[in-house]
Amino acid sequence: MKERIKLTRQIPSLRWINALMLLTLLSSCGQGKESTVVDTATAESQEMDRPNILWLVTEDMGPYIAAFGDSTIQTPNLSRLAAEGVIYPNLYSTSGVCAPSRAAIATGMYPSSIGANHMRVSSYTDVTGLDAYEAVPGPEVKMISEWLRMDGYYCTNNYKEDYQFKAPETAWDESSTYAHWRNRGADQPFFAVFNFTNTHESGLFEPYGFRNIETRHYHSGDRDYVWPKKGNMTEEETPVHLPKDTEFPIPPYLPNTEVVRRDMWKMYNNIAEMDKQVGAILDQLEEDGLLENTIIFFYGDHGGPMPRQKRLIYDSGLNTPLIIRFPNGQHAGTEDDQLISFIDFAPTLLSLADEAPKDYMQGKAFLGEYKASKERKYIHAAADRFDGFTDVIRAVRDKKFKYIRNYRPEQGYYLPIVYREKIPTMEEMLRLRDAGKLNSTQEHWFLQNKPAEELFDCSTDPHELHNLAEDPAYSEKLDELRAEMDRWLQEIGDDPTVPEEDLITKLWNGKDTQPKTAKPDVQVEDHKVSISSATPGASIGYRMVQAEEKMPQPWTVYQGPFDLPEGKEIMVVAHRIGYKSSQVVKVK
Repeated sequence: MKERIKLTRQIPSLRWINALMLLTLLSSCGQGKESTVVDTATAESQEMDRPNILWLVTEDMGPYIAAFGDSTIQTPNLSRLAAEGVIYPNLYSTSGVCAPSRAAIATGMYPSSIGANHMRVSSYTDVTGLDAYEAVPGPEVKMISEWLRMDGYYCTNNYKEDYQFKAPETAWDESSTYAHWRNRGADQPFFAVFNFTNTHESGLFEPYGFRNIETRHYHSGDRDYVWPKKGNMTEEETPVHLPKDTEFPIPPYLPNTEVVRRDMWKMYNNIAEMDKQVGAILDQLEEDGLLENTIIFFYGDHGGPMPRQKRLIYDSGLNTPLIIRFPNGQHAGTEDDQLISFIDFAPTLLSLADEAPKDYMQGKAFLGEYKASKERKYIHAAADRFDGFTDVIRAVRDKKFKYIRNYRPEQGYYLPIVYREKIPTMEEMLRLRDAGKLNSTQEHWFLQNKPAEELFDCSTDPHELHNLAEDPAYSEKLDELRAEMDRWLQEIGDDPTVPEEDLITKLWNGKDTQPKTAKPDVQVEDHKVSISSATPGASIGYRMVQAEEKMPQPWTVYQGPFDLPEGKEIMVVAHRIGYKSSQVVKVK
Protein backbone atom coordinates (compact mmCIF):
# COMPACT_ATOMS: atom_id res chain seq x y z
CA MET A 1 0.00 0.00 0.00
CA LYS A 2 1.32 3.43 -0.87
CA GLU A 3 2.43 5.69 1.95
CA ARG A 4 -0.47 7.67 3.34
CA ILE A 5 -0.65 10.94 5.22
CA LYS A 6 -3.30 12.02 7.68
CA LEU A 7 -6.00 14.13 6.09
CA THR A 8 -6.47 17.35 8.04
CA ARG A 9 -8.17 19.66 5.59
CA GLN A 10 -11.89 19.93 4.98
CA ILE A 11 -13.06 18.46 1.68
CA PRO A 12 -14.54 21.30 -0.42
CA SER A 13 -17.82 21.06 -2.25
CA LEU A 14 -17.69 19.91 -5.88
CA ARG A 15 -18.26 23.35 -7.41
CA TRP A 16 -15.08 24.54 -5.70
CA ILE A 17 -13.16 21.48 -6.87
CA ASN A 18 -13.92 22.33 -10.50
CA ALA A 19 -13.25 26.01 -9.98
CA LEU A 20 -9.88 25.12 -8.47
CA MET A 21 -9.03 22.96 -11.48
CA LEU A 22 -9.76 25.83 -13.85
CA LEU A 23 -7.83 28.34 -11.74
CA THR A 24 -4.81 26.02 -11.61
CA LEU A 25 -4.91 25.61 -15.39
CA LEU A 26 -5.05 29.36 -16.04
CA SER A 27 -2.28 30.18 -13.58
CA SER A 28 0.06 27.58 -15.11
CA CYS A 29 -0.25 28.92 -18.66
CA GLY A 30 2.94 30.35 -20.10
CA GLN A 31 5.21 28.92 -17.39
CA GLY A 32 6.76 26.39 -19.70
CA LYS A 33 5.77 23.38 -17.51
CA GLU A 34 3.78 20.37 -18.61
CA SER A 35 0.24 20.45 -17.21
CA THR A 36 -3.07 18.67 -17.63
CA VAL A 37 -5.06 20.15 -20.51
CA VAL A 38 -8.58 21.07 -19.43
CA ASP A 39 -10.38 23.58 -21.60
CA THR A 40 -12.87 26.06 -20.21
CA ALA A 41 -15.88 24.37 -21.79
CA THR A 42 -15.00 21.03 -20.20
CA ALA A 43 -14.48 22.59 -16.80
CA GLU A 44 -17.79 24.41 -16.99
CA SER A 45 -19.67 21.29 -18.13
CA GLN A 46 -18.28 19.39 -15.15
CA GLU A 47 -19.17 22.06 -12.62
CA MET A 48 -22.18 21.21 -10.49
CA ASP A 49 -23.66 23.08 -7.57
CA ARG A 50 -24.39 19.75 -5.89
CA PRO A 51 -22.39 16.57 -6.39
CA ASN A 52 -23.78 13.16 -7.18
CA ILE A 53 -23.28 10.78 -4.26
CA LEU A 54 -22.88 7.02 -4.66
CA TRP A 55 -22.92 4.59 -1.73
CA LEU A 56 -21.53 1.08 -2.23
CA VAL A 57 -22.60 -0.93 0.81
CA THR A 58 -21.52 -4.47 1.56
CA GLU A 59 -22.60 -6.68 4.46
CA ASP A 60 -20.81 -8.21 7.45
CA MET A 61 -17.47 -6.65 6.54
CA GLY A 62 -14.49 -6.16 8.78
CA PRO A 63 -11.25 -4.52 7.58
CA TYR A 64 -10.33 -7.55 5.48
CA ILE A 65 -8.90 -5.76 2.44
CA ALA A 66 -5.41 -4.64 1.48
CA ALA A 67 -6.06 -0.92 1.95
CA PHE A 68 -6.70 -1.66 5.63
CA GLY A 69 -3.74 -3.97 6.14
CA ASP A 70 -5.10 -7.41 5.18
CA SER A 71 -3.64 -8.71 1.90
CA THR A 72 -5.16 -12.20 2.08
CA ILE A 73 -7.40 -11.58 -0.94
CA GLN A 74 -6.89 -9.35 -3.95
CA THR A 75 -9.61 -6.73 -4.39
CA PRO A 76 -8.40 -4.66 -7.35
CA ASN A 77 -11.45 -2.44 -7.56
CA LEU A 78 -11.43 -1.54 -3.88
CA SER A 79 -7.65 -1.08 -3.99
CA ARG A 80 -8.06 1.34 -6.87
CA LEU A 81 -10.81 3.16 -5.03
CA ALA A 82 -8.54 3.48 -1.99
CA ALA A 83 -5.59 4.66 -4.09
CA GLU A 84 -7.79 7.35 -5.64
CA GLY A 85 -9.54 8.23 -2.39
CA VAL A 86 -9.30 8.56 1.36
CA ILE A 87 -9.39 5.61 3.76
CA TYR A 88 -11.04 5.93 7.17
CA PRO A 89 -9.91 3.10 9.49
CA ASN A 90 -12.01 4.24 12.47
CA LEU A 91 -15.60 3.88 11.26
CA TYR A 92 -17.88 2.09 13.74
CA SER A 93 -21.43 0.89 13.46
CA THR A 94 -23.88 1.55 16.28
CA SER A 95 -24.65 -2.17 16.58
CA GLY A 96 -22.97 -5.40 15.52
CA VAL A 97 -25.87 -6.34 13.27
CA CYS A 98 -27.48 -4.87 10.16
CA ALA A 99 -31.02 -3.61 10.83
CA PRO A 100 -30.26 -1.38 13.85
CA SER A 101 -27.17 -0.06 12.06
CA ARG A 102 -29.15 0.73 8.93
CA ALA A 103 -31.72 2.56 11.06
CA ALA A 104 -28.89 4.79 12.31
CA ILE A 105 -27.63 5.43 8.79
CA ALA A 106 -31.09 6.24 7.44
CA THR A 107 -32.07 8.64 10.22
CA GLY A 108 -28.90 9.99 11.83
CA MET A 109 -30.16 8.76 15.22
CA TYR A 110 -29.00 6.08 17.65
CA PRO A 111 -31.17 2.95 17.31
CA SER A 112 -31.65 2.72 21.07
CA SER A 113 -33.09 6.24 21.09
CA ILE A 114 -35.90 5.44 18.63
CA GLY A 115 -36.84 1.84 19.47
CA ALA A 116 -34.73 0.29 16.69
CA ASN A 117 -32.15 -1.65 18.67
CA HIS A 118 -33.79 -5.08 18.94
CA MET A 119 -32.98 -7.36 15.99
CA ARG A 120 -35.57 -7.63 14.49
CA VAL A 121 -38.55 -5.65 15.68
CA SER A 122 -40.92 -7.41 13.29
CA SER A 123 -39.75 -11.01 13.71
CA TYR A 124 -39.59 -13.88 16.20
CA THR A 125 -42.90 -12.95 17.76
CA ASP A 126 -43.65 -16.65 18.25
CA VAL A 127 -40.56 -16.88 20.48
CA THR A 128 -40.75 -13.55 22.30
CA GLY A 129 -44.53 -13.37 22.65
CA LEU A 130 -44.30 -9.69 21.65
CA ASP A 131 -46.21 -7.88 18.95
CA ALA A 132 -44.42 -7.03 15.74
CA TYR A 133 -43.65 -3.33 15.75
CA GLU A 134 -41.52 -0.66 14.12
CA ALA A 135 -39.09 1.93 15.44
CA VAL A 136 -40.85 5.27 16.01
CA PRO A 137 -38.59 8.33 15.91
CA GLY A 138 -39.93 11.80 16.64
CA PRO A 139 -42.31 13.50 14.21
CA GLU A 140 -39.54 15.72 12.84
CA VAL A 141 -37.51 12.75 11.58
CA LYS A 142 -37.37 11.87 7.88
CA MET A 143 -35.18 9.37 6.07
CA ILE A 144 -32.07 11.05 4.70
CA SER A 145 -33.09 10.11 1.15
CA GLU A 146 -36.37 12.00 1.54
CA TRP A 147 -34.56 15.16 2.61
CA LEU A 148 -32.42 14.89 -0.52
CA ARG A 149 -35.45 14.24 -2.73
CA MET A 150 -37.02 17.41 -1.36
CA ASP A 151 -33.83 19.19 -2.42
CA GLY A 152 -34.09 17.91 -6.00
CA TYR A 153 -31.94 14.77 -5.84
CA TYR A 154 -32.94 11.58 -7.62
CA CYS A 155 -32.64 8.92 -4.91
CA THR A 156 -32.44 5.18 -5.53
CA ASN A 157 -31.75 2.06 -3.48
CA ASN A 158 -30.75 -1.28 -4.99
CA TYR A 159 -32.15 -3.08 -3.16
CA LYS A 160 -31.93 -4.00 0.56
CA GLU A 161 -33.70 -1.72 3.05
CA ASP A 162 -34.04 -3.31 6.53
CA TYR A 163 -34.37 -0.14 8.62
CA GLN A 164 -36.45 -1.55 11.51
CA PHE A 165 -39.36 0.39 10.02
CA LYS A 166 -41.15 0.40 6.71
CA ALA A 167 -39.71 3.08 4.45
CA PRO A 168 -42.33 5.75 3.73
CA GLU A 169 -43.60 5.83 0.17
CA THR A 170 -41.79 9.15 -0.20
CA ALA A 171 -38.37 7.78 0.80
CA TRP A 172 -37.06 6.80 -2.63
CA ASP A 173 -37.61 7.57 -6.28
CA GLU A 174 -37.06 3.83 -6.67
CA SER A 175 -36.04 1.01 -4.34
CA SER A 176 -35.80 -2.25 -6.27
CA THR A 177 -33.44 -4.57 -8.11
CA TYR A 178 -33.71 -2.21 -11.09
CA ALA A 179 -33.05 1.03 -9.21
CA HIS A 180 -30.26 3.03 -10.83
CA TRP A 181 -29.15 6.61 -11.44
CA ARG A 182 -29.63 5.96 -15.17
CA ASN A 183 -33.39 6.26 -14.71
CA ARG A 184 -33.24 9.86 -13.43
CA GLY A 185 -34.25 13.05 -15.16
CA ALA A 186 -31.84 14.94 -17.40
CA ASP A 187 -29.02 16.65 -15.47
CA GLN A 188 -30.64 15.72 -12.14
CA PRO A 189 -28.15 15.13 -9.30
CA PHE A 190 -28.46 11.69 -7.76
CA PHE A 191 -27.97 9.83 -4.50
CA ALA A 192 -27.71 6.14 -5.34
CA VAL A 193 -27.23 3.20 -2.97
CA PHE A 194 -26.11 -0.25 -4.14
CA ASN A 195 -26.07 -3.11 -1.64
CA PHE A 196 -23.87 -6.19 -1.99
CA THR A 197 -25.05 -9.26 -0.08
CA ASN A 198 -22.40 -11.81 -1.04
CA THR A 199 -20.39 -11.09 2.10
CA HIS A 200 -23.35 -11.73 4.44
CA GLU A 201 -22.83 -14.44 7.10
CA SER A 202 -25.26 -16.68 5.21
CA GLY A 203 -22.57 -16.88 2.54
CA LEU A 204 -20.75 -19.19 4.94
CA PHE A 205 -23.46 -21.84 4.73
CA GLU A 206 -25.83 -21.21 1.75
CA PRO A 207 -23.75 -23.01 0.41
CA TYR A 208 -20.93 -20.78 -0.83
CA GLY A 209 -22.46 -17.36 -0.76
CA PHE A 210 -22.65 -16.49 -4.44
CA ARG A 211 -26.24 -15.64 -5.25
CA ASN A 212 -27.49 -15.48 -8.81
CA ILE A 213 -29.51 -12.39 -7.83
CA GLU A 214 -26.18 -10.59 -7.44
CA THR A 215 -25.76 -10.60 -11.20
CA ARG A 216 -28.16 -7.65 -11.11
CA HIS A 217 -25.18 -5.38 -10.51
CA TYR A 218 -23.75 -6.35 -13.90
CA HIS A 219 -27.06 -5.38 -15.54
CA SER A 220 -28.03 -2.36 -13.43
CA GLY A 221 -30.65 -0.16 -15.00
CA ASP A 222 -31.63 -2.77 -17.62
CA ARG A 223 -35.33 -3.34 -16.94
CA ASP A 224 -35.50 -6.10 -19.55
CA TYR A 225 -32.99 -8.31 -17.79
CA VAL A 226 -34.47 -11.34 -15.98
CA TRP A 227 -32.42 -12.96 -13.22
CA PRO A 228 -31.99 -16.73 -13.02
CA LYS A 229 -34.63 -18.38 -10.88
CA LYS A 230 -32.09 -20.55 -9.10
CA GLY A 231 -30.97 -18.90 -5.86
CA ASN A 232 -27.43 -19.95 -4.95
CA MET A 233 -24.66 -21.53 -6.94
CA THR A 234 -23.24 -24.90 -6.00
CA GLU A 235 -19.65 -25.24 -4.84
CA GLU A 236 -18.63 -26.33 -8.35
CA GLU A 237 -20.29 -23.28 -9.92
CA THR A 238 -18.91 -20.77 -7.45
CA PRO A 239 -16.02 -18.68 -8.82
CA VAL A 240 -12.81 -19.40 -6.94
CA HIS A 241 -10.66 -16.33 -6.27
CA LEU A 242 -7.99 -17.83 -3.99
CA PRO A 243 -6.74 -21.31 -3.10
CA LYS A 244 -8.62 -23.11 -0.37
CA ASP A 245 -5.33 -24.02 1.33
CA THR A 246 -4.35 -20.37 1.79
CA GLU A 247 -2.83 -19.57 5.18
CA PHE A 248 -5.59 -17.43 6.70
CA PRO A 249 -5.21 -14.97 9.59
CA ILE A 250 -7.43 -16.76 12.12
CA PRO A 251 -8.19 -14.64 15.20
CA PRO A 252 -7.23 -16.21 18.55
CA TYR A 253 -10.85 -16.57 19.71
CA LEU A 254 -11.50 -19.08 16.89
CA PRO A 255 -9.91 -22.55 16.74
CA ASN A 256 -7.48 -23.23 13.91
CA THR A 257 -9.19 -26.29 12.42
CA GLU A 258 -9.99 -27.44 8.91
CA VAL A 259 -13.64 -26.37 9.32
CA VAL A 260 -12.69 -22.86 10.42
CA ARG A 261 -10.10 -22.50 7.65
CA ARG A 262 -12.80 -23.55 5.17
CA ASP A 263 -15.11 -20.80 6.42
CA MET A 264 -12.29 -18.26 6.25
CA TRP A 265 -11.83 -19.25 2.63
CA LYS A 266 -15.52 -18.72 2.01
CA MET A 267 -15.39 -15.31 3.67
CA TYR A 268 -12.46 -14.04 1.62
CA ASN A 269 -13.74 -15.64 -1.58
CA ASN A 270 -17.07 -13.85 -1.11
CA ILE A 271 -15.22 -10.55 -0.60
CA ALA A 272 -13.46 -11.05 -3.94
CA GLU A 273 -16.77 -11.69 -5.68
CA MET A 274 -18.21 -8.55 -4.08
CA ASP A 275 -15.20 -6.60 -5.37
CA LYS A 276 -16.06 -7.65 -8.93
CA GLN A 277 -19.59 -6.32 -8.46
CA VAL A 278 -18.26 -3.05 -7.06
CA GLY A 279 -16.12 -2.81 -10.19
CA ALA A 280 -19.18 -3.28 -12.39
CA ILE A 281 -20.94 -0.31 -10.77
CA LEU A 282 -17.81 1.85 -11.02
CA ASP A 283 -17.52 0.91 -14.71
CA GLN A 284 -21.10 2.05 -15.28
CA LEU A 285 -20.35 5.35 -13.56
CA GLU A 286 -17.30 5.87 -15.74
CA GLU A 287 -19.16 4.85 -18.91
CA ASP A 288 -21.73 7.54 -18.15
CA GLY A 289 -19.03 10.20 -17.76
CA LEU A 290 -19.99 10.78 -14.13
CA LEU A 291 -16.90 9.61 -12.25
CA GLU A 292 -15.56 13.11 -11.66
CA ASN A 293 -18.96 14.53 -10.73
CA THR A 294 -19.59 11.95 -8.02
CA ILE A 295 -18.48 11.42 -4.42
CA ILE A 296 -18.20 7.65 -3.84
CA PHE A 297 -18.53 5.92 -0.45
CA PHE A 298 -17.67 2.27 0.15
CA TYR A 299 -18.40 0.75 3.55
CA GLY A 300 -19.85 -2.29 5.34
CA ASP A 301 -23.02 -2.30 7.44
CA HIS A 302 -21.04 -3.52 10.52
CA GLY A 303 -18.10 -5.79 11.33
CA GLY A 304 -17.32 -9.33 10.26
CA PRO A 305 -19.56 -12.41 9.76
CA MET A 306 -17.78 -15.00 11.91
CA PRO A 307 -18.72 -16.11 15.44
CA ARG A 308 -17.71 -13.55 18.11
CA GLN A 309 -17.82 -10.90 15.43
CA LYS A 310 -21.32 -10.25 14.14
CA ARG A 311 -23.86 -9.14 16.80
CA LEU A 312 -21.17 -8.37 19.37
CA ILE A 313 -19.96 -4.89 20.23
CA TYR A 314 -16.29 -5.71 20.29
CA ASP A 315 -14.44 -3.98 17.46
CA SER A 316 -14.73 -7.23 15.47
CA GLY A 317 -18.50 -6.57 15.31
CA LEU A 318 -18.46 -2.77 14.97
CA ASN A 319 -15.43 -1.73 12.94
CA THR A 320 -15.91 -1.67 9.18
CA PRO A 321 -13.81 -0.10 6.41
CA LEU A 322 -14.75 3.22 4.86
CA ILE A 323 -13.30 4.54 1.61
CA ILE A 324 -14.40 7.85 0.09
CA ARG A 325 -13.31 8.91 -3.39
CA PHE A 326 -13.66 12.58 -4.19
CA PRO A 327 -13.70 13.98 -7.74
CA ASN A 328 -10.58 14.90 -9.63
CA GLY A 329 -8.07 13.24 -7.35
CA GLN A 330 -8.77 15.34 -4.29
CA HIS A 331 -6.75 13.93 -1.35
CA ALA A 332 -6.04 10.71 -3.25
CA GLY A 333 -4.00 8.18 -1.32
CA THR A 334 -4.52 9.72 2.10
CA GLU A 335 -5.81 8.44 5.42
CA ASP A 336 -8.08 10.14 7.96
CA ASP A 337 -8.00 8.47 11.38
CA GLN A 338 -10.79 10.42 13.06
CA LEU A 339 -13.51 8.46 14.86
CA ILE A 340 -16.70 8.18 12.79
CA SER A 341 -20.06 6.68 13.74
CA PHE A 342 -22.88 5.60 11.45
CA ILE A 343 -25.02 8.36 12.95
CA ASP A 344 -22.61 10.81 11.28
CA PHE A 345 -23.55 9.65 7.78
CA ALA A 346 -26.89 11.47 7.50
CA PRO A 347 -25.60 14.91 8.57
CA THR A 348 -22.50 14.44 6.40
CA LEU A 349 -24.61 13.58 3.37
CA LEU A 350 -26.60 16.79 3.78
CA SER A 351 -23.40 18.75 4.33
CA LEU A 352 -21.89 17.42 1.10
CA ALA A 353 -25.06 18.56 -0.68
CA ASP A 354 -24.55 22.02 0.89
CA GLU A 355 -27.52 21.54 3.19
CA ALA A 356 -27.34 22.10 6.94
CA PRO A 357 -27.80 18.95 9.06
CA LYS A 358 -31.15 18.73 10.83
CA ASP A 359 -31.27 19.75 14.49
CA TYR A 360 -32.66 16.38 15.61
CA MET A 361 -29.75 14.42 14.14
CA GLN A 362 -27.54 12.97 16.86
CA GLY A 363 -24.45 12.69 14.66
CA LYS A 364 -22.13 15.34 13.29
CA ALA A 365 -20.96 16.07 9.76
CA PHE A 366 -17.35 15.04 9.17
CA LEU A 367 -17.14 16.49 5.64
CA GLY A 368 -18.60 19.26 3.53
CA GLU A 369 -19.91 22.76 3.98
CA TYR A 370 -21.21 22.09 7.49
CA LYS A 371 -18.36 19.97 8.80
CA ALA A 372 -18.27 20.00 12.61
CA SER A 373 -15.61 22.22 14.12
CA LYS A 374 -14.32 19.42 16.37
CA GLU A 375 -13.70 15.78 15.60
CA ARG A 376 -15.64 13.13 17.47
CA LYS A 377 -14.04 12.03 20.77
CA TYR A 378 -16.16 8.91 21.39
CA ILE A 379 -18.27 6.37 19.51
CA HIS A 380 -21.17 4.53 21.17
CA ALA A 381 -22.86 1.20 20.58
CA ALA A 382 -25.61 -1.00 21.99
CA ALA A 383 -26.76 -4.62 21.85
CA ASP A 384 -30.14 -5.93 23.02
CA ARG A 385 -32.30 -8.72 21.56
CA PHE A 386 -31.03 -10.79 18.65
CA ASP A 387 -33.76 -12.96 17.12
CA GLY A 388 -35.23 -14.89 20.05
CA PHE A 389 -32.53 -14.13 22.65
CA THR A 390 -32.04 -10.98 24.69
CA ASP A 391 -29.05 -9.38 26.36
CA VAL A 392 -28.51 -5.74 27.39
CA ILE A 393 -25.09 -4.23 26.67
CA ARG A 394 -23.82 -0.69 26.05
CA ALA A 395 -20.36 0.43 24.94
CA VAL A 396 -18.34 3.61 24.53
CA ARG A 397 -14.95 3.85 22.82
CA ASP A 398 -12.36 6.56 22.30
CA LYS A 399 -9.39 6.13 19.97
CA LYS A 400 -7.63 3.80 22.39
CA PHE A 401 -9.98 2.35 25.02
CA LYS A 402 -13.35 0.55 24.95
CA TYR A 403 -15.69 0.49 27.96
CA ILE A 404 -18.52 -2.08 28.02
CA ARG A 405 -21.36 -2.14 30.55
CA ASN A 406 -23.19 -5.46 30.91
CA TYR A 407 -26.66 -4.98 32.37
CA ARG A 408 -27.12 -8.75 32.72
CA PRO A 409 -23.86 -9.96 34.28
CA GLU A 410 -25.60 -13.10 35.52
CA GLN A 411 -26.05 -14.12 31.88
CA GLY A 412 -23.26 -15.53 29.72
CA TYR A 413 -21.84 -13.87 26.60
CA TYR A 414 -22.94 -16.54 24.14
CA LEU A 415 -26.51 -16.54 22.85
CA PRO A 416 -27.72 -19.73 21.10
CA ILE A 417 -28.97 -17.91 18.01
CA VAL A 418 -30.34 -20.53 15.62
CA TYR A 419 -29.38 -18.64 12.46
CA ARG A 420 -25.76 -18.25 13.56
CA GLU A 421 -25.53 -21.91 14.48
CA LYS A 422 -25.85 -22.79 10.79
CA ILE A 423 -22.30 -21.51 10.28
CA PRO A 424 -19.91 -24.50 10.20
CA THR A 425 -17.42 -22.64 12.42
CA MET A 426 -20.12 -22.15 15.03
CA GLU A 427 -20.99 -25.84 14.88
CA GLU A 428 -17.29 -26.62 15.24
CA MET A 429 -16.90 -24.38 18.29
CA LEU A 430 -19.88 -25.96 20.02
CA ARG A 431 -18.53 -29.44 19.27
CA LEU A 432 -15.10 -28.56 20.65
CA ARG A 433 -16.64 -26.85 23.68
CA ASP A 434 -18.64 -29.94 24.54
CA ALA A 435 -15.51 -32.07 24.09
CA GLY A 436 -13.45 -29.75 26.33
CA LYS A 437 -11.03 -28.99 23.49
CA LEU A 438 -11.22 -25.17 23.33
CA ASN A 439 -8.35 -23.21 24.84
CA SER A 440 -9.01 -20.59 27.55
CA THR A 441 -9.29 -17.72 25.03
CA GLN A 442 -11.84 -19.57 22.89
CA GLU A 443 -13.68 -20.93 25.91
CA HIS A 444 -14.17 -17.47 27.43
CA TRP A 445 -17.13 -16.65 25.18
CA PHE A 446 -19.02 -19.63 26.67
CA LEU A 447 -18.70 -18.62 30.33
CA GLN A 448 -21.95 -18.80 32.31
CA ASN A 449 -21.73 -15.18 33.46
CA LYS A 450 -19.76 -12.02 32.72
CA PRO A 451 -18.44 -9.00 34.60
CA ALA A 452 -20.65 -5.95 35.02
CA GLU A 453 -17.97 -3.81 33.44
CA GLU A 454 -15.21 -4.38 30.93
CA LEU A 455 -12.37 -2.12 29.83
CA PHE A 456 -10.00 -2.88 26.98
CA ASP A 457 -6.94 -1.17 25.57
CA CYS A 458 -7.77 -1.70 21.91
CA SER A 459 -4.35 -0.50 20.75
CA THR A 460 -2.51 -3.34 22.51
CA ASP A 461 -5.42 -5.79 22.75
CA PRO A 462 -7.29 -5.46 19.43
CA HIS A 463 -9.32 -8.64 20.01
CA GLU A 464 -10.50 -7.33 23.40
CA LEU A 465 -9.46 -10.35 25.42
CA HIS A 466 -7.94 -8.80 28.56
CA ASN A 467 -10.36 -6.96 30.84
CA LEU A 468 -8.67 -4.05 32.65
CA ALA A 469 -11.71 -2.87 34.63
CA GLU A 470 -10.33 -4.21 37.93
CA ASP A 471 -6.81 -2.87 37.35
CA PRO A 472 -6.20 0.22 39.57
CA ALA A 473 -3.79 1.60 36.97
CA TYR A 474 -6.76 2.26 34.67
CA SER A 475 -9.22 3.65 37.23
CA GLU A 476 -9.06 7.18 35.83
CA LYS A 477 -9.88 6.00 32.30
CA LEU A 478 -12.63 3.77 33.66
CA ASP A 479 -14.22 6.73 35.48
CA GLU A 480 -13.99 8.88 32.34
CA LEU A 481 -15.74 6.34 30.12
CA ARG A 482 -18.34 5.51 32.78
CA ALA A 483 -19.24 9.21 32.94
CA GLU A 484 -19.37 9.47 29.16
CA MET A 485 -21.72 6.51 28.95
CA ASP A 486 -24.02 7.99 31.59
CA ARG A 487 -24.04 11.30 29.72
CA TRP A 488 -24.81 9.62 26.40
CA LEU A 489 -27.63 7.47 27.75
CA GLN A 490 -29.30 10.49 29.31
CA GLU A 491 -28.82 12.64 26.23
CA ILE A 492 -30.48 10.20 23.85
CA GLY A 493 -33.14 9.00 26.30
CA ASP A 494 -31.96 5.39 26.39
CA ASP A 495 -32.94 3.45 29.51
CA PRO A 496 -31.43 -0.03 29.00
CA THR A 497 -33.44 -1.46 31.91
CA VAL A 498 -36.82 -0.97 30.18
CA PRO A 499 -38.28 -4.33 29.01
CA GLU A 500 -39.03 -4.55 25.31
CA GLU A 501 -42.74 -4.99 26.04
CA ASP A 502 -42.79 -1.62 27.84
CA LEU A 503 -40.76 -0.07 25.03
CA ILE A 504 -43.45 -1.05 22.54
CA THR A 505 -46.14 0.51 24.73
CA LYS A 506 -44.11 3.71 24.88
CA LEU A 507 -43.61 3.79 21.10
CA TRP A 508 -47.36 3.31 20.60
CA ASN A 509 -48.26 6.13 22.98
CA GLY A 510 -49.66 3.77 25.61
CA LYS A 511 -51.93 1.91 23.19
CA ASP A 512 -51.89 -1.79 22.35
CA THR A 513 -51.90 -1.44 18.57
CA GLN A 514 -49.55 0.23 16.12
CA PRO A 515 -50.69 3.78 15.32
CA LYS A 516 -51.85 4.57 11.80
CA THR A 517 -51.14 7.73 9.87
CA ALA A 518 -54.24 9.87 9.42
CA LYS A 519 -55.83 9.97 5.99
CA PRO A 520 -54.56 13.02 4.09
CA ASP A 521 -56.90 15.96 3.68
CA VAL A 522 -56.86 17.14 0.06
CA GLN A 523 -58.30 20.51 -0.92
CA VAL A 524 -58.63 21.59 -4.58
CA GLU A 525 -59.60 25.15 -5.44
CA ASP A 526 -59.18 26.65 -8.93
CA HIS A 527 -56.97 23.68 -9.88
CA LYS A 528 -54.66 24.45 -6.94
CA VAL A 529 -54.08 21.46 -4.65
CA SER A 530 -53.30 21.75 -0.94
CA ILE A 531 -52.69 18.64 1.20
CA SER A 532 -52.31 18.11 4.93
CA SER A 533 -52.38 15.29 7.47
CA ALA A 534 -53.57 15.37 11.05
CA THR A 535 -50.64 13.13 12.05
CA PRO A 536 -47.70 15.29 13.16
CA GLY A 537 -44.61 14.64 11.06
CA ALA A 538 -46.37 12.62 8.38
CA SER A 539 -44.68 12.59 4.99
CA ILE A 540 -47.16 13.17 2.19
CA GLY A 541 -46.72 11.78 -1.29
CA TYR A 542 -48.82 12.28 -4.40
CA ARG A 543 -49.07 11.00 -7.95
CA MET A 544 -50.77 12.58 -10.95
CA VAL A 545 -52.44 10.12 -13.29
CA GLN A 546 -54.85 9.90 -16.21
CA ALA A 547 -57.20 6.98 -16.65
CA GLU A 548 -55.35 5.58 -19.66
CA GLU A 549 -51.87 6.07 -18.21
CA LYS A 550 -49.72 3.43 -16.60
CA MET A 551 -49.28 4.19 -12.92
CA PRO A 552 -46.32 6.60 -12.73
CA GLN A 553 -43.45 6.17 -10.33
CA PRO A 554 -42.54 7.42 -7.83
CA TRP A 555 -44.57 9.27 -5.24
CA THR A 556 -43.67 12.97 -5.34
CA VAL A 557 -42.90 14.49 -1.94
CA TYR A 558 -45.50 17.14 -1.16
CA GLN A 559 -43.86 20.41 -0.11
CA GLY A 560 -46.59 22.94 -0.79
CA PRO A 561 -49.62 23.76 -2.97
CA PHE A 562 -49.33 22.87 -6.67
CA ASP A 563 -51.41 23.14 -9.85
CA LEU A 564 -53.53 20.19 -11.01
CA PRO A 565 -53.59 20.09 -14.83
CA GLU A 566 -56.88 19.67 -16.66
CA GLY A 567 -57.89 16.03 -17.07
CA LYS A 568 -55.57 14.73 -14.38
CA GLU A 569 -56.40 13.11 -11.08
CA ILE A 570 -54.17 12.69 -8.07
CA MET A 571 -53.51 9.88 -5.63
CA VAL A 572 -52.30 10.92 -2.18
CA VAL A 573 -50.83 8.94 0.74
CA ALA A 574 -49.45 9.97 4.12
CA HIS A 575 -46.91 8.03 6.19
CA ARG A 576 -45.09 8.81 9.41
CA ILE A 577 -42.08 6.61 10.18
CA GLY A 578 -43.10 3.82 12.56
CA TYR A 579 -46.82 4.26 11.86
CA LYS A 580 -48.89 2.36 9.34
CA SER A 581 -49.45 4.19 6.07
CA SER A 582 -52.70 6.01 5.60
CA GLN A 583 -55.24 4.86 3.06
CA VAL A 584 -54.70 6.26 -0.42
CA VAL A 585 -56.98 9.16 -1.36
CA LYS A 586 -57.97 9.75 -5.00
CA VAL A 587 -59.11 13.19 -6.17
CA LYS A 588 -60.05 14.41 -9.65
